[in-house]
Amino acid sequence: MKKIFTFITLLLILVSSYSQETKWKDTVHIYKFDIKQEIGPAAWRHTKESFKHARQMDAGLVLIHMNTYGGAVDAADSIRTEILNSDIPVYVFIDNNAASAGALISIACDRIYMRPGGNIGAATVVNQTGEVVPDKYQSFMRSMMRSTAEAHGKDTIIRGTDTTYKWHRDPNIAQAMVDPSIYIKGISDTGKVLTFTTNEAIENGFCEGKAENIEEVIAKAGIDNYKIEEYNPSGIERIIDFLINPYLSSILIMIIIGGIYFELQSPGVGFPLAASILAAVLYFAPLYLEGLAENWEIIIFIIGLILIALEIFVVPGFGVTGISGIVLVVFGLTLSMVDNVDFEFTAPNVVPIIKSLFIVMISFFVSIIGSIWLSNKLLTSGHSPLQPFVLNSTQQRNQGFISVDNTFREMIGREGVADTILRPAGKVMIDDTVYDARSLTSYIDKGEKVTVVRFEHGQLYVKKVPQIKPDKPKFA
Repeated sequence: MKKIFTFITLLLILVSSYSQETKWKDTVHIYKFDIKQEIGPAAWRHTKESFKHARQMDAGLVLIHMNTYGGAVDAADSIRTEILNSDIPVYVFIDNNAASAGALISIACDRIYMRPGGNIGAATVVNQTGEVVPDKYQSFMRSMMRSTAEAHGKDTIIRGTDTTYKWHRDPNIAQAMVDPSIYIKGISDTGKVLTFTTNEAIENGFCEGKAENIEEVIAKAGIDNYKIEEYNPSGIERIIDFLINPYLSSILIMIIIGGIYFELQSPGVGFPLAASILAAVLYFAPLYLEGLAENWEIIIFIIGLILIALEIFVVPGFGVTGISGIVLVVFGLTLSMVDNVDFEFTAPNVVPIIKSLFIVMISFFVSIIGSIWLSNKLLTSGHSPLQPFVLNSTQQRNQGFISVDNTFREMIGREGVADTILRPAGKVMIDDTVYDARSLTSYIDKGEKVTVVRFEHGQLYVKKVPQIKPDKPKFA
């Protein structure tokens, strides 16, 4: 029985080998695309488009030409998932480097070829400053590396009557590229993240062979007759790639916030507002075309701006309306940067959301601080190019100038009604005339009677007139 099982296993291996060899007899249509930049939204979009075109042309092979130092984990995860789910074989040619996220993508491919002197590994997750992030993120990356290696299955090894199995790509080795604590005898020393050279990758099953160029890769794959079609981004796609860069997104956010700030300093539709609107269009348009920004996320941002405007121009003071507006603006800007159709707070989604929130908040505060500094520099500095347009002269009392009409001081003691809610600022009506006023003591509802108690710094201060309750009738 054991001999029969061995014979069947050998027969299956021979059939499988024969099928792979005969697969390349006819002309093979190869679809090639590059990953030679930081792995992020642009690389993910190029990958999606490339696989889409490869399926449309009924390609026999997808070939990735890679040289990258890594990038965003969420984008790398999306790319590796596309590769693992592909019904078309995917090969990768590592032209020098496949570090971090690049290693994850490479391990997902069916075959790996490397240039002599190349490297693959070092997949530890780091933040924007290059510092290692907490272990919960490392754990997620370890799991991805391990499961990606496991997806390629095991090789069957038959020695006489003994059948054993060996991982085609060892999951422990893949995990050691993330976790420095993993020890693999003769391969990985404890305390060091694993990175393979080309020769080491070949020895340990993480590379099928050396190659100097694409033509040599194809030859080593056993393909004689082939036709290559290459993915070339259009002009619009290149513009989108440029605009969705996180660094440029930060600058656009600063222009949006800074434009709003400067417009509030000088009310009226002018250059700051125009710059803010243009920056908002350049921020949201590519993200919308990319499929990241949803309609509801853009609507949330617009509602936030409306609430801020209402708080400033309609509702006196600064309360719930203004705070809600700021929260919605930040919320809209943050979620528009990530692909969160399902909005699941799992490891793959939380990481990009936190990263986006970090970018938005830093840009927000830098913009506010920078706007305040710039406005003071431009409008008050004696060397400012805008100085000729700024009124610097002061009106002195001894020259006959007064700051307010004395009739305001004569209003002390007069009564009126609250024309709006005072919390504490608002408007009051006295003798059919509306004045800006401020509650001296507490919150005052619209329509309640008020009395003017003092006038100071051009501002009326009022308090609520106590309501006198009528005496209850007495019965004999």
